[in-house]
Amino acid sequence: MPPKALQERAAPNLLREARRQLMNRGSLPPDLIEPELARSWLRSWGAGLQPCGQMPGAPHASGAQLARALERQHELVAHARPVMEFMFDQTRESGCMIILAGADGMLLHAFGDAQFVNRAERVALRPGATWHEQYRGTNAIGTALTDERAVVVHADEHYLERNGFLTCSAAPIHDPSGRLLGALDVSGDQRGYHHHTLGLVRSAVRMIEHRLFDSRHDLRLWGGLRLRFHAQSEGLGTVTEGLLAVRKDGLLAGANATALDLLGLHWLDLAHTRLDTVLAESLEQLLDWCQRSSLIPRVVHTASGKAVWVRVETGRLAHAACRGHPAAAAELVAEPADALTALEMGDAALQRTIARARKVVGKPIALLLQGESGVGKEVFARALHCSGPRQARPFVAVNCAALPENLIEAELFGYQGGAFTGARREGAPGRIREAHGGTLFLDEIGDMPLPLQARLLRVLQDRQVVPLGGGQPVAVDFALVCATHRDLAVEMKTGHFREDLYYRLNGLTLQLPALRERSDLAPLLARELQRLEPERALTIAPDLLQALHSYRWPGNLRQLVNALRTACALLDLHETAIGWSHLPDDLAQALQAPDAALAGCLDELVDGAVPDLRTVSRQTIVRTVNACRGNLSEAARSLGISRNTLYRKLRD
Repeated sequence: MPPKALQERAAPNLLREARRQLMNRGSLPPDLIEPELARSWLRSWGAGLQPCGQMPGAPHASGAQLARALERQHELVAHARPVMEFMFDQTRESGCMIILAGADGMLLHAFGDAQFVNRAERVALRPGATWHEQYRGTNAIGTALTDERAVVVHADEHYLERNGFLTCSAAPIHDPSGRLLGALDVSGDQRGYHHHTLGLVRSAVRMIEHRLFDSRHDLRLWGGLRLRFHAQSEGLGTVTEGLLAVRKDGLLAGANATALDLLGLHWLDLAHTRLDTVLAESLEQLLDWCQRSSLIPRVVHTASGKAVWVRVETGRLAHAACRGHPAAAAELVAEPADALTALEMGDAALQRTIARARKVVGKPIALLLQGESGVGKEVFARALHCSGPRQARPFVAVNCAALPENLIEAELFGYQGGAFTGARREGAPGRIREAHGGTLFLDEIGDMPLPLQARLLRVLQDRQVVPLGGGQPVAVDFALVCATHRDLAVEMKTGHFREDLYYRLNGLTLQLPALRERSDLAPLLARELQRLEPERALTIAPDLLQALHSYRWPGNLRQLVNALRTACALLDLHETAIGWSHLPDDLAQALQAPDAALAGCLDELVDGAVPDLRTVSRQTIVRTVNACRGNLSEAARSLGISRNTLYRKLRD
C-alpha cells in the first residue's frame, strides 16, 4: 500500500485517542488509524514497549562491535556509501539525516546536517544504535525491515512519544537473491515533511540494489547470462531497468525488484523458476543472440504477452560456450543456492561438515563448532543462520573470551537500570534477548567463567532469562551455536567446564579443518580477491602462489584474508598481479624461510637432542596422519607419497 500524502495522514487527535485506548485496553478499535500502522503499534505493544514515559533499554553497539558489524556487512556499506553521499549533496542544509541500517536494525552509517544530528542523538539516532521495531516501536527503519516495504512514519505515528518530533522515510534493501540486507532512511524534523522524500529513498535503494546485482554477477566471474529489461530501448542501461541473472540450466539466479514486477514474480519464486516459464523466447534463442551481438537490444515477450526490450550479456565462460566450446560450457558456474553452498570451494572434509550441518538446520539441536583460531567458525555459524528458517531474524554473536569477566554477565543476560555502578539508567536487554527469534552464537564458549556457565545452563533449560538486578523472567526462543578452539571434553575432566552444560551444548559437534589441511586454497584465493576488489581481475604470481600452497598458515583464514587485503592495498592502479613486494613483511619472510617448519618440528622434540633423518620422518608422518584425523589417503596426498609407501612406513 503506497504511503499517504501528508494531508491524508491520520489527524493528531485520532493518533492521541488510539494511543490512549492502546494503553488503557491493550487493543485498538478498527478504523481509528490505518491498518498497517495499527498492526505495527500492536507489535510494539506486544514487545512490552510503553508508548509514554521512560524507554526500556535498547541495544547499542560499542565501537568494537560496530566495527565488526561494518566488516561483516562490507558489501552493503561499500555499495551504499556513494549513493548516500550523492543523496546528502542533494539534501544538504535541509535539516535531515541519511541513514543506513543492517537487517537487524543496527544503524551502520549516516550523513546529516549538524543542526539536526544534535537533536537526533538525543534519541540515539546514530550509528551503533538498534532501531528494530521490537526495541524502538513503530519507526520507519524498524517497520520497513519488519514489513519489508517502503514506509513513512510521520510525527505522532511513531509508537514512542519521545520520537514524535521526527518524520522518517525508509525502504528495505535486498540482495539479488531476495535476502533482506538492511534499510535506507531519510529522517528529519516533522515540520519539514515532504511527500517526495520517500520517492528519493526508493530511487536510492534501486541504485544500491543495481550496484549489488552488477557486483554479484560480474561478467568476469559469472558464467551465466545477464538480462537487462525495459519497456523502451532507451531505458536499457539506466537505473530504471530490470535485471535478471540466469544460470546455465535456465534457472533464475538473481534479479532486482523491477524485473520481478515486470515478470510477475516474487522474491521467493527465484530459487525454483525457469526462464522458459517467464519469457516466450527460449534460452537457446538468447544464446544465439549473444553469439551474434550482445550490444543490440531485442524484443522479448513475457508470459503475460507484454513486449519489452532486452539486452543479453554474457560472461567469459558463457560467451565461449555460446561459440561452441563444450569444455567451457561445462565450466559455467551457478550462483550458490545459499550461504552454506557459498562456503564450498572443493575441499572434501569441509563438504562433509556442511552436509552434516544441513541435516540439522532449523531443528532444535545445539551445534558446537570446533577448530583452530581463525578457521572461520563465526563465518560458518552465520552461514548456518542465513541458510535456515530464522534467516530474517537477528544473528547475535558474543565472544566470551573478549569480554571482561565482570561485564560478560550483564552483556549476556541484560540488567535493570541501576543494577550496578556504571549501569545505564534505562538498563539493557542483553544479548540473549536480542537473539530472540534468531540465532545466538557464543564464540570461545570454553572461556566462559564457571558461575556464568550455571546461569547459561538455566536459560537453556527454562528458555527464560532474568536480567541482572531482578525483574520478571522473559521468555526467549533462539537457535544456539557455540564455538571453541579448546577441547571441551578435556576442560570438563579438569573441572574448567561444567559437564551438564557440555552435554546441553553438544547436540552435534562439527570440526572445521585448518587452512593447511584444506585442498581448496586456489579457489579460496580467487574468491577473496574478487570480494576485496570486485572491480578488478586480480591474479597471483605463479612463484608466490606455489609458496602460499606450501605455507602452514598458523592464523588460518583470518591470516589469509588480512594478507590479501594488505596486498590489494599495496597494488598500484595499473597492476593486476600480486607479487612478493605486495605482501606484509612478516609473511614474506615466513614464506622465504623453507627450513622454518622443520626447525619448528625439531624445537618440539624432547630433551633438545639433535634427531636423525628417520626420527624427523617418523615425526612428520605421525603429525600429518593426526592432522588428517586418520584419513590415510588424505595424509598420503599431503606428504606427496603413495598410500602403499605410507602403509609401509607406518608398519616400520
